[in-house]
Amino acid sequence: MQSTSQSAVLGRRKEPHTIIIARGESIRHFTIRPWVAALLGCCLAVVAMGYLLATSYLVLRDDLIGASVARQARMQQAYEDRISALRAQVDRITSRQLLDQQLMEKKVGELIERQTTLTERQGVIAPILERAGALPAPEKPESALKKAELGTVSPKKSGFKASQIAALWKTRTENLNKTPAEQADLTFLTITKSLRSIEDDQLKRLESLAEDAYQTADTISEALASAGLEIDVDYGKADVGGPLVVLDKSQVFDARVRELDAALRMLDTVKGQARGLPISNPAPGRPVSSSFGVRRDPIIGTAALHSGMDFRAGIGTAIRATASGTVVSAGWAGGYGRMVEVDHGKGFTTRYAHMSEILVTPGDTIERGTIVGKTGSSGRSTGPHLHYEVRKNGTALDPLRFIKAGKQVQSFL
Repeated sequence: MQSTSQSAVLGRRKEPHTIIIARGESIRHFTIRPWVAALLGCCLAVVAMGYLLATSYLVLRDDLIGASVARQARMQQAYEDRISALRAQVDRITSRQLLDQQLMEKKVGELIERQTTLTERQGVIAPILERAGALPAPEKPESALKKAELGTVSPKKSGFKASQIAALWKTRTENLNKTPAEQADLTFLTITKSLRSIEDDQLKRLESLAEDAYQTADTISEALASAGLEIDVDYGKADVGGPLVVLDKSQVFDARVRELDAALRMLDTVKGQARGLPISNPAPGRPVSSSFGVRRDPIIGTAALHSGMDFRAGIGTAIRATASGTVVSAGWAGGYGRMVEVDHGKGFTTRYAHMSEILVTPGDTIERGTIVGKTGSSGRSTGPHLHYEVRKNGTALDPLRFIKAGKQVQSFL
């Protein structure tokens, strides 16, 4: 009895819970076991939690969506900024490349233009150099360009010292660390210096050749003047004056070419006049047996004027004209025996006497060195030899001074 009352107080019963539903005369009752009640409670709790979660999601959804959209917007903006920066960098690189390409094309164009100018100049001075004589031609622009591009130097040909070669090698090694643009600029600078050096060499060569031509002409004129043979040439060295006019490179080159051409024309004139003077030896290698002037006549033994020079030579030795000219007589001439007389212009004539055979006829135009006949002993002669005379306006002159002058200028003619 006591335990029953305690159980009632503590609310512990062994009987299951019963639910009674009365409706009018209808009475229904349901018995609810404990595990069913627990299951129903759990379901209700789950439903309540789901409701709360759904309500919270609905309440916070806009904020979550807004935060996601903002994050995506920030990411998109960052991507766009990065793309813009890369695009700007690409544009800068492209612009730099275009600028470098334009500069490169401009430099290449300048080099091609300068090389073309040098080639044209070489074509202009080549005929002049041929007129100046067999001289070594200047270095061609193509070979200089090739050397400049390769950066090679031949120590044997350049005469560089060991220290200079080491400096060149050091510079070449340092250039390996440079960027392609810097290397290209250095290459163009080297080529430009090489072309400028070639231009300067051309100008110096033209100036040197002109000076040599003037000096050669002076040497020939002075040697002939010492023999009493004046050369009629206008040297153009009279007193001059005028304002100073500075010339550029092309004008300097043209002026040098004109000066060299004038010097060569003057030298040609001097040489032409010298070749027209009787300054050669009519019997080269033959000894002189009698000189010009007063001597004892070999036949009658009295003093007499010898109007020429005698060269001892056997019968049949070739006799050569001492200058270019025209044959005015060829035949027997009294005491001269068989004789040839040649007119050289400007009043100069030469006579070749005592020949055994004459090989030219009057009216023939001959050059210096032409064989006009062969030695003999015809006429007033004591033995085979060549009697040679030089006359100006009919007056006999000493042939020896002409021959001496000819030896001095022979190498220049």
